Amino acid sequence: EKQQVVVIGQGNVALDCARIMAKGSSHLIDTDITSNALDVLKNGVQSTVVLGRRGHVQGAFTIKEIRELTKLRKEGVNASFLVRSDELDLGMTHASEKELEGPGGRPKSRIDKLLRQAAESFSDESTLGEKEISLRFLLNPVEFLPLDDDPSTLGKVVCERTKLQGEPGNQSAVGTGEFETFPAQMALVSIGYKGVALDGMQNEGLFDPKRGVVNHVGGKVDEAAGSKGGLYTAGWLKRGPSGIIGTNIMDAKDTVVTILKDLAKQPIGKKGGGIDKLLEKRGVNVVTWSDYKNIDAAETRIDRKRTEVQPREKFTTVNELLAAAGI
Repeated sequence: EKQQVVVIGQGNVALDCARIMAKGSSHLIDTDITSNALDVLKNGVQSTVVLGRRGHVQGAFTIKEIRELTKLRKEGVNASFLVRSDELDLGMTHASEKELEGPGGRPKSRIDKLLRQAAESFSDESTLGEKEISLRFLLNPVEFLPLDDDPSTLGKVVCERTKLQGEPGNQSAVGTGEFETFPAQMALVSIGYKGVALDGMQNEGLFDPKRGVVNHVGGKVDEAAGSKGGLYTAGWLKRGPSGIIGTNIMDAKDTVVTILKDLAKQPIGKKGGGIDKLLEKRGVNVVTWSDYKNIDAAETRIDRKRTEVQPREKFTTVNELLAAAGI
């Protein structure tokens, strides 16, 4: 029986999971993935289905992650990247077309073009590799079913076909009553992140519970009060769960610019050391920058690496990390 894993979600993490499982240990030996993970991956997974309830225009993935999947063959991985043209067409509602035309639509238009090229590339079954990654759209998982002979083990994932309804930028996936069942030995759930308010934030109007983000202007949440500085935010709590490391860098710079402007208008008196005293009082062990450098040196020792080009062999338990840090 063909091995198959279903990944629920269509962000970059979901695509990364599919790519890692397709590659298997032989194509990852020079990376910093841990050796115990390679022992589990072995030769990789034959078939991985990545699915989500909305269309490709609404997918949270970036074009870089899609390109990684299209390049697997060139990297020596005998894996096909499969996309269905009919699902791309079904997701291209009038509202989706408007989303591609609107502000920020250019990256999505490039993804649309790349996915359509991928769909055309593997329309001929004779070109398929021994492994496959299928990117499926407009499918909402509704039920996990066990194996017929083992009720404790996953056997199938049942999905309902959806259609998109709503205005541009606010389309919802609505069930159609049509179902598709995927055999699966494992299911991974990668449906993203949503920020949660700290106590008191909603009462003061500082948090947007619908979007899961902190209300801000240029990263500033609240004005400075007396000798205390202002309150600022960055990252996913600022803009929502989207983008990659480079996006976070630009996002953080935006907040830093706001902080520097505020400091120029209202300098804050120096006041340090309070957190150190509080942690000491509570008996909390702290990993300092110097301690981290001890961990870094230990993980990058040549005698720990599988190959010369492997960046590091990471510790995988807290006790190992603390021992390496010298704490």
